[in-house]
Amino acid sequence: MNLGFNLKQCFKMYIQNVHLPFMYKLACSKNELSKDKIVFADMHTDGIPQSMQAVYKELKRRGYRPKVMCKDTAKMGPVGFLRFMNLFMNEYASAGTVVISTYFLPVSSAKKRRETKVVQLWHSGGLLKKMGYDTGDDIPRNYRGKVAANYDLVTVSAPICEKVWESALHLEDGSAKAMGISRTDIYFDENWNQRNKDIFFSLVPEAKGKKVVLYAPSFSGNAAMPKCFGLEMMTDKQLSKILGDDYYVIFRPHPLMQKKYPEYFNGKLERFTTSRLLSLTDLLITDYSSILFDYSIYRKPFVLFCPDFEEYKKNRGFYADPDKFPCFLTKNMDQLVDAVHKECHNNSSDNGFTRKRKEELEEFYNKYMGACDGHSTHRVVDYIVDHIESL
Repeated sequence: MNLGFNLKQCFKMYIQNVHLPFMYKLACSKNELSKDKIVFADMHTDGIPQSMQAVYKELKRRGYRPKVMCKDTAKMGPVGFLRFMNLFMNEYASAGTVVISTYFLPVSSAKKRRETKVVQLWHSGGLLKKMGYDTGDDIPRNYRGKVAANYDLVTVSAPICEKVWESALHLEDGSAKAMGISRTDIYFDENWNQRNKDIFFSLVPEAKGKKVVLYAPSFSGNAAMPKCFGLEMMTDKQLSKILGDDYYVIFRPHPLMQKKYPEYFNGKLERFTTSRLLSLTDLLITDYSSILFDYSIYRKPFVLFCPDFEEYKKNRGFYADPDKFPCFLTKNMDQLVDAVHKECHNNSSDNGFTRKRKEELEEFYNKYMGACDGHSTHRVVDYIVDHIESL
């Protein structure tokens, strides 16, 4: 861990543990709570993240006017960062509801008003790699504070996730609820799915009639220094050549890998998000990414490619055993190519393997994503509205 990173962490801890609690207390003394005030907050994007957009739109449709405080603070200097934090604490002090979708430390920096609800629409579903306090990759060992303090509701994708999340984030009992992941509602929109297919094949006509294979890996290590062993072993052109002319291969690494692998974030599909690719993908290849749980909604086959599996298992660990997932778990290129051919061939033929795999994929979806049924957004918004009306 370099000196610059440690200094930055110390600065953030001072802001969170000393400065922001003072600013919140000061703001509470000057502002009364406004029960209708709903604040959407994020410090990783300029604009509302995809994970919160459906809830935001539904609240507006119901007549509410949420306030948006979403900025990519990594682009800010210390002064700009501090100004944004101060502005948020001022709004937080009078908000009836705050909505976030990833770690947002300001909401956890001070003991909030009892009447204010914090809703965490976490951006990923399912249950695989360890997270939160269960791993050192998520929360630095020198961090002081509770990253998930003040969370009243954390939406998860299935009942099996509830207790794991409460333990991993040190949440209050009952705060993680299987309401589903709001952003997955769009996957159930057949018109949206068809538009994505039409646009994709108009942009990439050479993919027509071929098996579309999407390689969407996550990363190892922490977000500050991400790495991907699978990407180091091959390129999209290399995999396309090995698989042959019957396949069209798309590489889509985790967004945090953009600086390291910029070649995979431009070209004809630059603005075609990974989520839009899922409905037209015939086979997904991934590693430890939660994208496989999104993909399970379509009940289509996937393959795990994990060259560093043993190391990852030892260093980070899993909540669920990938060996028991309905897929091939591969660790080298020969195994990967063989698995892709087998899954694509079997999926296109009517045999016992195919019928068994379909049943396994249905069971997998129900176990890990069963609360994602196309109506998650309405359940979350109903929770927020019920809270507002109770004040």
